[in-house]
Amino acid sequence: MSAQLNSASILEQLKQLKDPLIGVPIGHKFKQDDIRLDGSVVHLRFLPGYHLNDQDVAGLYAQFQQLLEPLGATNVRLELITGVQIHKVQDGLKPIETVKNIIAVASGKGGVGKSTTAVNLAVALAQFGARVGVLDADIYGPSQPILLGVKGKPDINQKQQMVPPKAHGVWVNSFGFLIEENQAAIWRGPMVVQVMNQLLTMTAWPDLDYLIVDMPPGTGDIALSLAQKVPVVGSVIVTTPQDIALLDVRKGASMFEKVNVPVLGIVENMSVHICSHCGHAEHIFGEDGGKRLAQELQLDYLGGLPLDIKVRENSDRGTPIVESEQHSEISRIYQQLARKVAVNVSNLKKDMAHKFPSIVVKR
Repeated sequence: MSAQLNSASILEQLKQLKDPLIGVPIGHKFKQDDIRLDGSVVHLRFLPGYHLNDQDVAGLYAQFQQLLEPLGATNVRLELITGVQIHKVQDGLKPIETVKNIIAVASGKGGVGKSTTAVNLAVALAQFGARVGVLDADIYGPSQPILLGVKGKPDINQKQQMVPPKAHGVWVNSFGFLIEENQAAIWRGPMVVQVMNQLLTMTAWPDLDYLIVDMPPGTGDIALSLAQKVPVVGSVIVTTPQDIALLDVRKGASMFEKVNVPVLGIVENMSVHICSHCGHAEHIFGEDGGKRLAQELQLDYLGGLPLDIKVRENSDRGTPIVESEQHSEISRIYQQLARKVAVNVSNLKKDMAHKFPSIVVKR
């Protein structure tokens, strides 16, 4: 065995480990007791804290060999414990029994593509192997039934709970299921918050890794009350690059900060328009505004999505583009966005009262 091959040198070398899809560092997740040496054979136990597909696992294994061979390792044996842990929510609240992590998708103002981002984020997380639900909290403008192509009212089980339908790999519940399509919800804030809590707690959610909450736009009383009363682990803020939208993003980030909800990152929607005829790129709403604001606020920039007619067409058909065109460039951006969210959630403070899942993949 090489003199360089010891737990300390291995731990130091593993700091260079990166997520195979998005390239962010994940080697900090290793602890001393995750490493065991048997001569020149290195046994590793790794708990990334999010789901990885077979391609990801192969990419990780190749990195382990590349990183440890210079130290004298002749073989690497990997025990990968994949799955999602429960993370800490706001003080005074506790997680929903069957939901590990609730993620709020919000926007400072309407019309920036928040609901479309929320549904494609949810479907992309499910494609990686997570169990995901979507809760449509936009009582005045529920759109998830249309975006997921689901009609009708949820079934009611013996406990008088709504049974959420499943579409495109995710479970969903929405106020839109409970009212007529053209009917308006003419309610004041307290009643909206009450209905939202009922949708959350009176839905028979299956065991979920993530519940994506499509929040109402803005930072008014309703959004603030939901942010205070729904046990969320973090938020994703959606914006467009234009200055007026970015101004409202600051308010949104401030609101979540005040209620002790971490902002997992900023998504810049409609970042560029690519002409479908000539391929010319035009920054209709401004250029890199979301990226600059993320840097200024020291938040993660999750990605920029183009203004593309295919997103609208697929949304109107009830087939999220990340599902209907999985290998397109736009879907790739959504998948990278979803992975960044999963990694950022995995780095949050854990809820130590709950046991970590033990789904083991050996290689």
